[in-house]
Parts: sequence; structure tokens; C-alpha cells
Amino acid sequence: MRRSNSLLGLIGLVLLLFAGVALWGAHMGLTQGLLSTLVADASPETLRGTAFGIFHLVTGLALLAASLLAGWLWSAYGPPWTFWCGAAFTTIALAGLLIASRAR
Repeated sequence: MRRSNSLLGLIGLVLLLFAGVALWGAHMGLTQGLLSTLVADASPETLRGTAFGIFHLVTGLALLAASLLAGWLWSAYGPPWTFWCGAAFTTIALAGLLIASRAR
């Protein structure tokens, strides 16, 4: 078994696992309604169903690609690489968001 160097890979207590799941649930609860509101507000009323369909198609494809990459990283390099790469992608996305907000 490979040694884990990430926080999620080090979880040994069930209580910590449940805390992580609760935080994930809170994140989903706070963001899903906001994303639905953004889609509804950005689309014309006559195309709202189509807009939601496209939103969920793109989201599903992105989740599929992310899951495939995470599964490959987990299998090839172990859990730490999976979580460290996730942290790296998050940092890159945050940097892009900051750059885009300053450009406005």
C-alpha cells in the first residue's frame, strides 16, 4: 500500500470522513441553487428548458472527464496524486478567475 500525503488520503477516523461528506454536501447545497438561478436568468424564457439541458450536458461531460482523470491518477499513482492534482486544478481555476475579474 502506498503512503498517503494528502488530508483526504489520511482519513482514518469515520468521524472525519463524515465531516468531509457534510462539508461536500454544504458546498453542493450552496452552489447548485445559485447555478440554476444563473442559467434561468441568463436564458430567454422560451429557451429556458434548452438552456438547462445544455448546462447539464456540459456539466455532465466535465464531470465524466474529471472522474476518468481522477480514476486513472488513483490507479496509476495512488490517492495522494489524485488529491494534489485536484488542488492544482483548483489553484489554476482560481488564478484564472482572479485574472478575468481584474480584466473587467
